[in-house]
Amino acid sequence: MNFYAIKAIYLFELSRTWRTIGQSIVSPVLTTCLYFVVFGAAIGSRIETVEGVSYGAFIVPGLIMLMLLTQSVSNASFGIYFPRFTGTIYELLSAPVSYLEAVLGYVGAAATKSLIIGVIILITANFFVTIEIQHPFWMLFFMVMTAFVFSLLGFIIGIWADNFEKLGFVPMLVITPLTFLGGTFYSLEMLPPFWQSVSLFNPVVYLISGFRWSFYGIADVSLMASLAAIFGFLFTCLALVAWIFRTGYRLKE
Repeated sequence: MNFYAIKAIYLFELSRTWRTIGQSIVSPVLTTCLYFVVFGAAIGSRIETVEGVSYGAFIVPGLIMLMLLTQSVSNASFGIYFPRFTGTIYELLSAPVSYLEAVLGYVGAAATKSLIIGVIILITANFFVTIEIQHPFWMLFFMVMTAFVFSLLGFIIGIWADNFEKLGFVPMLVITPLTFLGGTFYSLEMLPPFWQSVSLFNPVVYLISGFRWSFYGIADVSLMASLAAIFGFLFTCLALVAWIFRTGYRLKE
């Protein structure tokens, strides 16, 4: 394993974060703070509790997961798309760097950026509401796994996209709507029975439910179902990445 190559790619990708800190860090954190103000304070004042948890505190795990999902996909997709767009990807492909090392560098950097944002949002949320974390190990597990898995998904999207419109298509029109409809701002029990059943087909429901359970011990689906969902995402993304590098899809065009 060429750890120097992984480190070089990883640090190069992270350095872009510090050069664009306003867009990379400040903007998503500020957006989440606005969610706290609008939904937590304005709407939360009209909803006393959800399953025994204040509404402001209830939406914190969902908002963190929202940013983890969207930022992981965006960071990883742009990270691999840009060298393809400029043609510098061929320097990487001709270098003595294996596919696995390249993936670890790009995906590791994208996941790290998302985790930094998630931790900042978690700290910031304490200024708005009182947060309880009943299962800190599981909270870290869901944060790290979600950041890693969706960075893998973003990496795949960055390989698939052949223009900037496609690059933003999946995050804007698929990931964000699924997250908003996945229980970020509500419990499934607040929905009519029909929409509860429909929501169970949304895979993001299982991620938010498991993450929220690690905070308050409440969940819309069982912990095992949430774990099955996240490992299902992981194995699917790993299989797609392996296929891309085995066939050279979009890399050798």
